[in-house]
Amino acid sequence: MSNATTRPAQTEAEKAKQAAGQAAGHAGQAAQDLAHAAGQKVQDVAQAAGQKAQDLAHTAGQKAQDLAHTAGQKAEDATSSLGSGMKTAADKVRENTPHEGMLGKASEAVASTLEKGGSYLQDKNLSGMADDVTEMIKRNPIPAVLIGVGLGFLLGRTLRS
Repeated sequence: MSNATTRPAQTEAEKAKQAAGQAAGHAGQAAQDLAHAAGQKVQDVAQAAGQKAQDLAHTAGQKAQDLAHTAGQKAEDATSSLGSGMKTAADKVRENTPHEGMLGKASEAVASTLEKGGSYLQDKNLSGMADDVTEMIKRNPIPAVLIGVGLGFLLGRTLRS
């Protein structure tokens, strides 16, 4: 082979080598772009899933809060209704028992106590009663602890039986 024929073959080989290098470079860049686009898509999907989870958690929390509020309101209504019933019972005691003598005094005391208790329940409801109990415990901590221990002991014995 002559040197003249080798030169164009070498030049063609170098051109082919350069073209292959450029093609590999383009393929590498395309693969890099594709990987970046896929990574961005995964990140977008993960972000959307996270947002959806936050929304669901917020909705569940709101529903739980609404249920708790409804249950609290029903308990307050039941307490007020109980207070009204106690006042009615006080009126019935006054109507159906003697008004004079020892029995009259006892029935009046019972009726008065029922009426005061009914008024207290209607005025304070559960939240006011809880505040009153808290205040009483703050003023008398040792008796409150002793009462708690006694109730715990009785409850333990009852559950063990």
